[in-house]
Amino acid sequence: MFDHVTVLLNEAVEGLNIKEDGIYVDCTLGGAGHSMAILKQLTSGHLYCFDQDQMAIDAAKSRLEAIGDNFTIFYSNFVNLKEMLASENITKVDGIIFDLGVSSPQFDTGERGFSYNHDARLDMRMDKSNDLDAYKIVNTWSYEQIVEILYKYADEKFAKQIARKIEQKRKIKPIETTFELVEVIKDALPASVLRKKGHPAKKTFQALRIAVNDELNVFDKALKDALDILNVNGRIAVITFHSLEDKICKYTFNDVTKLKDVPAGLPVIPDYLQPKFKLVNKKPIVASKAELAVNHRAHSAKLRIIERVVENEA
Repeated sequence: MFDHVTVLLNEAVEGLNIKEDGIYVDCTLGGAGHSMAILKQLTSGHLYCFDQDQMAIDAAKSRLEAIGDNFTIFYSNFVNLKEMLASENITKVDGIIFDLGVSSPQFDTGERGFSYNHDARLDMRMDKSNDLDAYKIVNTWSYEQIVEILYKYADEKFAKQIARKIEQKRKIKPIETTFELVEVIKDALPASVLRKKGHPAKKTFQALRIAVNDELNVFDKALKDALDILNVNGRIAVITFHSLEDKICKYTFNDVTKLKDVPAGLPVIPDYLQPKFKLVNKKPIVASKAELAVNHRAHSAKLRIIERVVENEA
């Protein structure tokens, strides 16, 4: 069963300011927590959902069907947002939600190879049809490539030591499982680090997962496409779980909400120079103490919301 405790559920859905006849998109269907809350508020409106995990889709479909039939699920990465919606003749929407990161069942289902707490073949693919998996990265990518993703995606201070140890071990035999990789990482780290709180493999596993699923590039493109198809008064809510995602979101939102290229000394700023978007919340919304007490995965969650206030030029 695909059970997942949805983070910042009420805050995100309320932030979308849902209209009962609106068109809404859940880019990260997962356990359908946000989708169910949105669908309950729609009468003549329609909900479009994206997921690349068939297990998630199967579970979510039955949950949504218990609420209504005015929804469509795309078995697709949300990087295809515009194209998939266009296939349904949808070019404008009233709200979009992104709940980034890995869902609880993906971590907790050992054979998916996401977790350092379960022994399984190295995998980490959200879409099982992808050719690239964690096994391929660990066993075939160069020392330099592995160092780069460990630094870039996880800020791993011991990236070079870990990459060097991976290189040494795989010359003897392939590193096949999550626990084998954990032992390699432990072998690469100084004793002082191993004594610290927190799992020593956490950053390496995060970096591998992001690389396998190309998460940052996918999100960057999809967020820009989402802004492009948003109706006036429509909103986008984004929940991030690590600083790199949040940085992309913050930069993109700030970029489209600031005045640009305004000549000095203008007494009144003409409409065509006004920003097309406004920030709904200046600072990110974080989980309440009550939510943190029941869902430890909410600790790093940040919610940012933006609203379109001016239509795109034709």
